[in-house]
Amino acid sequence: MKILLVGEYSRLHNSLKEGLIELGHQVTIIATGDHFKSYPVDIKLNRNFNKGFAKKLKVIIYKLLKIDITSVSIKNQFFKNKDQLKDFDIVHLINESPIGVSPKYEIEFISFLKKHNKKLFLLSCGADYISVKHSFDKKPAYSILEPYFKNKTSSKSFDPILKYLKPAYQSLHQFVFNTVEGVVSSDLDYHIPLKGHPKYLGLIANPINIELLKFTPLKIKEKVIIFHGINSANYFKKGSDYFEEALEIIQNKFPNKVEIKVVENLPYTKYIKTYNEAHIVLDQVLAYDQGYNALEAMSKGKVVFTGAEKEFYEFYNLNKKVAVNALPDAQKIADALEELILNPNQIIAIGKNAREFIEKEHHYINSAQKYLDTWRST
Repeated sequence: MKILLVGEYSRLHNSLKEGLIELGHQVTIIATGDHFKSYPVDIKLNRNFNKGFAKKLKVIIYKLLKIDITSVSIKNQFFKNKDQLKDFDIVHLINESPIGVSPKYEIEFISFLKKHNKKLFLLSCGADYISVKHSFDKKPAYSILEPYFKNKTSSKSFDPILKYLKPAYQSLHQFVFNTVEGVVSSDLDYHIPLKGHPKYLGLIANPINIELLKFTPLKIKEKVIIFHGINSANYFKKGSDYFEEALEIIQNKFPNKVEIKVVENLPYTKYIKTYNEAHIVLDQVLAYDQGYNALEAMSKGKVVFTGAEKEFYEFYNLNKKVAVNALPDAQKIADALEELILNPNQIIAIGKNAREFIEKEHHYINSAQKYLDTWRST
């Protein structure tokens, strides 16, 4: 089949593409590359007017005319490539706002793709109307909106999430759900809000290319190495404040037993290399399941502090610990770290379990096959 993947987050579509190619299909990705992370894509849509004087000009134009010139620029780039975006058997949107532009332009893009291709599907991955509404209504015990509810940061910093509740994005949501054949979720944080929806086709675990992420059994010599990669734009949303407070507790308590590495806003290729020596990776707090960075670290055999709630263990019928559930409580995180530092054999065992779990549930070729089966059966 000929397949078009629209949008890219956290290398998900690249891994899916690699799995689909292994199964004999022709695959193209069109995306912006996900900001500073710069993931590779086949058709690159550049986010212009986002730096320096050009950004100031963009803000002025938007205030005066309510026109987002970055969205206009991306629209022009999209339609310059229109001949390369036709005649696909499957078009797969990574999100209901897959390119990350103004809703009216997303609707134009998706309308074009619907008209000129056979089947259109949606992935619930990243913030979207249903998952944000679920969190806004405080249905989960905690969510990425917890810092918003607790006034930890400005309301404006949550615009990239709360915008999905605004009328324009609600209209986009309705349009996309009326247009696609069906919706798949990437993990439990999106699966739970979608359960029971008539368009919902089920959860397909994120594809991880284990060939590119070699497993190395953990060996602990003098110190336990703890890694924390910060995305400053999502500092509170990922719970980095809890991690930093916990790390301070651990550093003070075990100065001779731990080495702590903290990095910020690294491009993907540098990020993935930076934690190679780490035993423990601190990923995110405010989730029930693992995001993509966590899964890649688990594939390498790291012990990852991330979303690993009881719903996750029940869904996959797990009786071994494959990750550490990072609760929104710095002392509890520090206590969990302390247990591992004092019992290094647990680190080695969890790292091994993590790799086995990725191989079983997230293998990129198996995941790609599940997508194919879902697309064909709908």
